[in-house]
Amino acid sequence: MGEVQGRADATGSRPRRRTGIRRRITLAAASVVAAALVLGAVVFWFVLRASLLEGVRASAEQDAAALASQVEAAGTASLGDLGELDDDRIVLVVGADGAIVAASEDAPRTAADLRDGAAVRVDDETYVIAREDADAADGSEIAAVVGRSTEPVDETLGTVASLLAVSVPLLVTLVALTTWIVVGRALAPVERMRRQVDAVTATTLADRLDEPATGDEIARLAHTLNGMLGRLESAQTTQRRFISDASHELKSPLATLRQYAELARAHPERVDERELGEVVLEEGARLERLVQGMLVLARADEGALRLDRVDVDLDDLLLVEAARIRGAGAIAVDTSGVRATRVRGDAALLAQLTRNLVDNAARHARAGIALAVAPADGGAVVTVDDDGDGIPAADRDRVFDRFVRLDDARARATGGSGLGLSIVREVARAHGGEVRIEDAPSGGARLRVELPAAASAR
Repeated sequence: MGEVQGRADATGSRPRRRTGIRRRITLAAASVVAAALVLGAVVFWFVLRASLLEGVRASAEQDAAALASQVEAAGTASLGDLGELDDDRIVLVVGADGAIVAASEDAPRTAADLRDGAAVRVDDETYVIAREDADAADGSEIAAVVGRSTEPVDETLGTVASLLAVSVPLLVTLVALTTWIVVGRALAPVERMRRQVDAVTATTLADRLDEPATGDEIARLAHTLNGMLGRLESAQTTQRRFISDASHELKSPLATLRQYAELARAHPERVDERELGEVVLEEGARLERLVQGMLVLARADEGALRLDRVDVDLDDLLLVEAARIRGAGAIAVDTSGVRATRVRGDAALLAQLTRNLVDNAARHARAGIALAVAPADGGAVVTVDDDGDGIPAADRDRVFDRFVRLDDARARATGGSGLGLSIVREVARAHGGEVRIEDAPSGGARLRVELPAAASAR
């Protein structure tokens, strides 16, 4: 993926280049491995050095002990001429008075500072000293001093340091290269998805991303993005259908108003002012209901359906609607099931909910409707029954969709817009409640709304 271009700011300045994920992961992995290898190499070098020096010291102590045993057994005369030793050693036999009794060719000429465990420089070479006190066969006290050269240790440490200086960068480079390749392959599907998502427009929401068959996080990301595209496509389809249906619904009252206006202007003798006024008022009210319903639903879609919570008496709202229907004189209204019930909610929205419920029942009733409300589980249950044909079980979810009419012609004739039950559901959900359809005892449909006492809004 390399580097990702930053977006240009509003001033038109050049976009700032940002380090890509692939590079950051590679840099982080290489840095961690490099730090670990360098630290490990340093620790290893010092541990090896201590171990090798300890070996040299142990060898010197063994040689000093052997020399002391020889002197104790045979005396200093058995030493002979020590001469030049060929195994990186120096040997001295020191008397009790500090005088050198015998010494190898490369040994120092003085016994000063030849303490046990000391490191001395002789001819630009360092020796680790081991000192062993002994009693010679002739009864004199002597000290056997042996020095082991550290030059082999220095050579070994130099070789190891060279190997580490070459191997550590090689290992870091290998890790960086491996990380770069692995991360690049792991992110390749992400880059492919990015290009596919970038190509998605409002006209290609039906397209879907390729989902890897790996079952890992990348596959789940692709599945999630496809789900998001599906929801966006569904929302777009719903929005287009809503706009199309709303346009169709608005055309009808506008066409009626225009028709009567043109008729009144062309043939004033055929349309009197009273008839024209009634048509204007009726179609204007229908337009107002449509616009108000669409506004409520639009706010609900945007999550902007805010509630002005006050104490609301649901029984009063139902009784007002019952009086309105009775005033029309078309059907009977049974309010025997109305009980004193109070919830905390938005008074205007709950009034619209009850009106839509009652209007829906009145449109589909044959002879009468029944209204009921009662407290339940700290909240309230509102039921509105009609004695019409009822709603088939297969259509009980669909009737809550917008602009849906099971009896389209009859609903239009009686003023229905197909938004009433959609608004009921949105208002109920905004109050934390729910609405469902059941069979009414009278044979028609029962709409049951359950509201909590004071649930929080969505």
